Amino acid sequence: MLPTASPPHFTPVPLDKAYRLLNHGPVVLVSATHAGQHNVMAASWACALDFAPPKVTVVLDKATRTRELVEASGFFALQLPTVPLAALTVALGTDTAKTTPDKLRRHGVAFFEAPGQPAQTTPPLVQGCAAWLLCRVVPEPHNQQAYDLFIGEVVAAWADDRVFRNGHWEFDTAPDDLRTLHYVAGGQFYATGASIRV
Repeated sequence: MLPTASPPHFTPVPLDKAYRLLNHGPVVLVSATHAGQHNVMAASWACALDFAPPKVTVVLDKATRTRELVEASGFFALQLPTVPLAALTVALGTDTAKTTPDKLRRHGVAFFEAPGQPAQTTPPLVQGCAAWLLCRVVPEPHNQQAYDLFIGEVVAAWADDRVFRNGHWEFDTAPDDLRTLHYVAGGQFYATGASIRV
């Protein structure tokens, strides 16, 4: 699949605010690339880990093709799918590229390239998400082998400025279809709800 142009509201996020992209606990799409091969999988166990430099964690099962690409390239991208991507998120979390090598084409995944990043190591980004975090693997062989836990240093971050601006999520003023997804198992999601400010 050829990447398309960046979406119109794709805006850089300062790295000291990148942790806020994951702080509300959404399901993520994990993309990776190596030697011209791309893959995307869904993951529910991802979270912010550190502020400076910003770091995240994500669990990537040994059986996944995405993990192989992450280990080979040393990079991955976390993306926050929105309400219209719920069915795609389930499909990308259910189908494996090991048995369905054309899963990205089969499910119509639309990609674009991260601006200003080297294409050979930078995973393609998935269209229609609310935020994107490009991460370099922080090698922790014991955690990776024993717990499938990967640590990534966030090296670039972007968000849809209709829903994340000035370092904050603005779900209340954004279109409902930009709400992020929270997976609760069995093919069921909740969309991010109304905010409560204290």
